[in-house]
Amino acid sequence: MYGTFQRIRTKGSEALAEALEALKTNSTLTTLNMNHNSIGDIGAQALAEALKTNSILTTLSLSSNLIGDDGAQALAEALRTNSTLTTLDLSGNSIEDNGRLALAEALKTNSTLTTLWGNKIGDIGAQALAEVLETNSTLTTLNLNHNSIKDIGAQALAEALKTNSTLTTLSLSSNMIRDDGAQALAEALNSDSTLDTLSLSSNMIGDIGAQALAEALETNSTLTTLNLDHNSIGDIGAQALAEALKTNWTLNTLNLAGSPSTPNTIGDTGAQALAEALETNSTLTTLNLAHNFIGFEGVLELILARKIKSTQISLNLESDWVEENTILALSEVFQTNSTLTTLNLTDNKIGDIGAQALAEAVKVNSTLTTLSLSSNLIRDDGAQALAEALDTDSTLVTLELWGNKIGDNGDQALSEDLKISLTLTTSELWSNNIGDNGSQALSVELKSNSTLTTSELRLNLIGDNGTQVLSEPLKTDSTLTRLYLQSNSNGESRARALTEALNTNFTETTLYLDGNSIKSNGAKALAKALKTNSIRLFKGSLAFPDAFKTKSILTILDLQNNSIGDNGALAFSKALKTNASLTTLDLWGNSIGSKGAQALSEALNTNKTLTSLYLQKNLIGDNGAQALAEALKVNSDLTTLDLWGNSIGDSGALALSDALKTNSTVTTLYLQSNSIGSNGAQALAEALKVNSTLTTLSFWNNSIGDDGAKALADALNSNSTLAFLILAGNSIRDDGAEALAGALKTNWTLAILELQNNLIGENGALAAGTPSSESPPPTLAVPETSTPAEEPNATEPASVGPRLTPAEVVASRKKKDTSKVVVFFQAIGNAPILKQKHFKITASHKFMVVIQFLRRELGYQPSDPLFLYVNSAFSPAPDEIVSNLFKCCNTKGQLVVNYCTSPAWG
Repeated sequence: MYGTFQRIRTKGSEALAEALEALKTNSTLTTLNMNHNSIGDIGAQALAEALKTNSILTTLSLSSNLIGDDGAQALAEALRTNSTLTTLDLSGNSIEDNGRLALAEALKTNSTLTTLWGNKIGDIGAQALAEVLETNSTLTTLNLNHNSIKDIGAQALAEALKTNSTLTTLSLSSNMIRDDGAQALAEALNSDSTLDTLSLSSNMIGDIGAQALAEALETNSTLTTLNLDHNSIGDIGAQALAEALKTNWTLNTLNLAGSPSTPNTIGDTGAQALAEALETNSTLTTLNLAHNFIGFEGVLELILARKIKSTQISLNLESDWVEENTILALSEVFQTNSTLTTLNLTDNKIGDIGAQALAEAVKVNSTLTTLSLSSNLIRDDGAQALAEALDTDSTLVTLELWGNKIGDNGDQALSEDLKISLTLTTSELWSNNIGDNGSQALSVELKSNSTLTTSELRLNLIGDNGTQVLSEPLKTDSTLTRLYLQSNSNGESRARALTEALNTNFTETTLYLDGNSIKSNGAKALAKALKTNSIRLFKGSLAFPDAFKTKSILTILDLQNNSIGDNGALAFSKALKTNASLTTLDLWGNSIGSKGAQALSEALNTNKTLTSLYLQKNLIGDNGAQALAEALKVNSDLTTLDLWGNSIGDSGALALSDALKTNSTVTTLYLQSNSIGSNGAQALAEALKVNSTLTTLSFWNNSIGDDGAKALADALNSNSTLAFLILAGNSIRDDGAEALAGALKTNWTLAILELQNNLIGENGALAAGTPSSESPPPTLAVPETSTPAEEPNATEPASVGPRLTPAEVVASRKKKDTSKVVVFFQAIGNAPILKQKHFKITASHKFMVVIQFLRRELGYQPSDPLFLYVNSAFSPAPDEIVSNLFKCCNTKGQLVVNYCTSPAWG
């Protein structure tokens, strides 16, 4: 993460009054993120005053701000009358008993706050909320994760549940609830008839608490999801829950998983009891027992349990001490099992012998569709056995073998049998030891296979020879849509071979080439293919082919980090002059200098289809920026230009500003991490006074200072289209913030103003503004969903929505168009500026299904962190949530996800 968070400094009361006035009159801001700014009690008190009259703000994040009891008490007072705030984050402050007590008392009268993540409200706060629940008739979801709630607080909430008739989801994860608290909640479940989801993950619940909850399940008829992962439940607790499952007919998801660091301690005895319950239970569809201590006997019984039942089930036994001997005994069971559809044995030690045994079962099993055997010490012998099983299996759709020790021989065997497989659509063999010989075998397979749509070969040892032979079947293959080849050992000749294939292939939709060494000659070859090719070419972070299934032309080319240099850029320039289909070109990190930028600008003079050009982290400089600016004066199609990190100074900014005065199509301009000072900002500000199309402008990590901020503030007084202005890390002090605050009094279109990492005092920090009670145009937000649709199938967790610009989102709001549910991915705070992505994901999609979908679509490995910020519609939120991510919109039924393409970030 760039830099460090700057401290907020205090100025006089006059400046504070001016900033507060701006907060009272701004009419668009719904989310205010001031995390890590040390605003202290004075700043919190000032904000509290604004909240008393504010009627728009829904989310306020004040994490790590040195706020003490005085600030908390002031905020609590504001909550008594505020009727719009739904999310408040006060984590990482210095609030003690008096402040917590004040917040708790305020909750007795506040009826809108639903999410109090990480505020350490403790038992006192929980008791206050319990009083609210006893009379509240509207609240359906309550998220109290990370709040230091102990048994007393849990008991108070439990009492409230006995009379509350509206709450359907209660999340108390990552607190300090023990058995007594669990017992109280269990007692409430005996009479509660509305709660659907109860999450008690990452607490201190043991067998006694689990027994109490189990007893409640015997009579409760509404709970469908119970999360008890990361507790201290052992065999006794598992046995009690198993007994309850024999009579409970509503629970469909039971999570008893641990983690490598904090496992539950369920062993064979507990697993056997759960297995016995599964023989009669017909409603449980998901049982998660990952990271426990289940061995041979337990696993055997769990599989045997589903021999005679008709209900299909997914079983997760990841990291559960399953070894070769266990799998040997299971083979016979699998041959007769008719209900198991998904089996996850990732990260065990089954080895070749275990893989061979499973292969025998797969030959006759008729229900298993997904088999995950990744990280299991499987070598060529095991892979060959599994390959043989594919000859006869007619149901397996996904086979995961990543992270094993499979070499060319194993890959050759798998390839041979893929020729005749009629069902397998996904083959995952990444991070093995496959080289050029294995690639040759796969090449033969692709020529005859008619079902495989995804082949995952990244992080292997495939060189240029292997790539060349893989390219051959692409010329005629009519089913493969995704081929992953990133991070192998080849370069320019690979690109040339693929170019030949692309000239004739009409179905390949996704080809991953990032992180290789294609360089200029390879780029020239690919550029040549652009002139005639009619497929689509993507890279990891842009790989969302489902969004473009109705198109049959090359629309996106991503060659990030491939060192193509000026010569490669020149080749693409020539291609763009004749290509009529490419809409997005991403050349991030390719050592392109001013000459390359000049060449690309020449192409922009005539190209009529390119809408997005990403040139971040190159060496373009002022000369290159000036050339691109000239092209913008005549180009009427480009909407996004990304020049992040290109050593552009004031003269380059001046040229771009001149172009913006006449350009009427560019909506997004990224200029972060350059060398633009106040003069450049002033020039761009002048352009904003006349420009009526730009909606997003990012100056993150430049040096515009107060003078630049004042100039931009002056522009905001007349500009009516800019919706996103990112000024983080620009040495802006109070004078600049106050000027921006003044502009917000009259500007009704700016929805996001980011000022993190500046030198702003408490007064200026409030300059982001809050709305007035007047009736301006609708705020930038995603339309609310209608009644959630039927829960999607896990294999199709979410459909991809339209690629909307911020202006289009605004327009949809002005038209009150509720037909779209759009997830808007927006650059945040100190994170690298991210490309905007849009997905159609509604509240009917289960949270973990969404997580799996995003991991797959973003190309994340299971070990990579996924940075998310979600609203309460997807409770419970997981530990992966990063509290300082900026949630740009907050609407019921909407998932807001901010992600970073570099797992190292954070």
